[in-house]
Amino acid sequence: MKAYGAEFFGTFWLVLGGCGSAVLAAAFPQVGIGLTGVSLAFGLTVLTMAYAVGPISGGHFNPAVSVGLWAGGRFPANQLLPYIVAQVAGGIAAGGVLYLIASGKAGFELAGGFASNGYGEHSPGGYSLLAALICEIVMTAMFLIVILGATSKRAATGFAPLAIGLCLTLIHLISIPVTNTSVNPARSTGVALYVGGWATNQLWLFWVAPIAGALIGALVWRALADESGQ
Repeated sequence: MKAYGAEFFGTFWLVLGGCGSAVLAAAFPQVGIGLTGVSLAFGLTVLTMAYAVGPISGGHFNPAVSVGLWAGGRFPANQLLPYIVAQVAGGIAAGGVLYLIASGKAGFELAGGFASNGYGEHSPGGYSLLAALICEIVMTAMFLIVILGATSKRAATGFAPLAIGLCLTLIHLISIPVTNTSVNPARSTGVALYVGGWATNQLWLFWVAPIAGALIGALVWRALADESGQ
């Protein structure tokens, strides 16, 4: 139960910190943090929580990462469902807290997107469904390769959270214009449920693509590493 709690709070912080930076601070008058700031915020949430609660649960904070670690031979199958439930619950709880904060400002509307992921007319840059699908698959695959490599037996100890956090920052710098960057179904679900409509209608892609990408990344890593994926 401690591991599930760690995954809940780790994902809660990821969604609150990452999506919160996008909703509350990205375009704040005169001192907005912009795309770069939002990218850093997502990376910093993972970095900080990986150090804080990673030793308790492994620091997944992402259903696609849990699936990828299972495919990479690093995580037992019987823990997948409870980890995913804890992660999604953490994301939804964070979305609720963020809504309570954001709605305290006059003129706030969920129609603004609430940091939801999307494609087509709901892509920040107007990218197509196919472009969004490819982007999310490739970005998540690369994320898993970095995670598996940084946490392997041959990697320098103590530095994995830095590599993983910086990788997530880079992923956001690349792909926010395409999909608003998911690579994490819990992050996408945590805000989409509050927006409803188009956000929940498009949510399927931000489950399918990250999980597919995680499986691909795990298979690539296992081909590069030894048979155990270490």
